[in-house]
Amino acid sequence: MAIMGNGGSGKTWLARQLSLLLDRAPVHLDDVYWQPGQHGSGIARDKAIVIEEIRELSLTSEWIIEGVYGWLINVSLPRATTLVFLDLPEDECIANIKARGKQRGENDESFEELIVWVSKYRERRNNWNSFESHLRMFEEFPNEKVRLKGRTETLEYLDRLTDR
Repeated sequence: MAIMGNGGSGKTWLARQLSLLLDRAPVHLDDVYWQPGQHGSGIARDKAIVIEEIRELSLTSEWIIEGVYGWLINVSLPRATTLVFLDLPEDECIANIKARGKQRGENDESFEELIVWVSKYRERRNNWNSFESHLRMFEEFPNEKVRLKGRTETLEYLDRLTDR
């Protein structure tokens, strides 16, 4: 299962809930992409190594990955059985980010940059981390796919899975 969406859309929260329900550990793409302890300072790992790690993960039988990085989600899609697209309005994403506060070593400047970046989700073009890219991947995905547009829809989705 792959979960994608804007920053602050609830990807990590949903992955944690699904991991309890499905009994599998979630993989947070920020933890794979950034150097350990360097997320807030913007020091990324070698992209070829990151891509290979995600490809190898996708070859295992049961996984949940989540993140904003469409180019990494795309690596896993050939083996994904389910794609969840968290399509929340930017103002909700920003409110979620402000509510959770700084994390992973963010400072005031990087936190403000994150908020600005999240606010431009639908404006970005030709960017794997944009609404445009996520929507295209979602529309082209051939297997089970779910597009959730708010916390209520996300909770209802979890309830449906629990009832299975």
